[in-house]
Amino acid sequence: MVSMIDSADRMAQRHRLSTRLWHGLNALLLYILFTSGLGIFNAHPRLYWGQYGANFDHGWLVLDRFPGWITLPGHYSLALSRHWHLAAAPIFAFALLAYMLWSLANRHIGRDLAFRREELTPRHLWQDISDHARLRFPKGEAALRYGLLQKASYVGMIFVALPLIILTGLTMSPGMNAAWPWLVDLFGGRQSARSIHFITAFALVAFVVVHILMVLLSGPVNQVRAIITGRYRLPRDRP
Repeated sequence: MVSMIDSADRMAQRHRLSTRLWHGLNALLLYILFTSGLGIFNAHPRLYWGQYGANFDHGWLVLDRFPGWITLPGHYSLALSRHWHLAAAPIFAFALLAYMLWSLANRHIGRDLAFRREELTPRHLWQDISDHARLRFPKGEAALRYGLLQKASYVGMIFVALPLIILTGLTMSPGMNAAWPWLVDLFGGRQSARSIHFITAFALVAFVVVHILMVLLSGPVNQVRAIITGRYRLPRDRP
């Protein structure tokens, strides 16, 4: 976020180019990875903890197959689902790495996502929670800054959830098991990695749903314009 304000029409440059490019690419890649991942899951819709798991083992989660409309390619085909998944996964991983490095170089992480000491107080945290619960969105120049809950969710996604889903995905690959056997030990076995991968995928979906909901409630036209062009119309300050 960059707070260069044009006082004439109260427009500001909000999202950096790196954020806008990564946001658009991620929307496409996450759709492909999630829907193709559900297609792969349909080959054995059971989850286990530990190293091994098969039909006669006790699964902590047993589901029916997901319907075709929410899977890629739209019908049950393990080969095609794996093709889509493995095609998108390397692009997703390297895009995340590029975004991290770019955001460090342009100080997006340090300037926009780093927690400030004054934010890490119970009073400030409660105020941020209260404002979100009442859909009380910031006005004026304050709208250009991420709130505490926004920072926590973005940092959690970028530096925890996304790396976790990439590493657990690598752990399930037999080829990577031979190259990096420590990954299997790190997650307690391939079946544990598969379970964590599944849970993290749905956590990302929940994040996306809440993110879209907040965009709709806080002014979709303004928010979408900002993520496409970077330009954001400042909401008027409260009296």
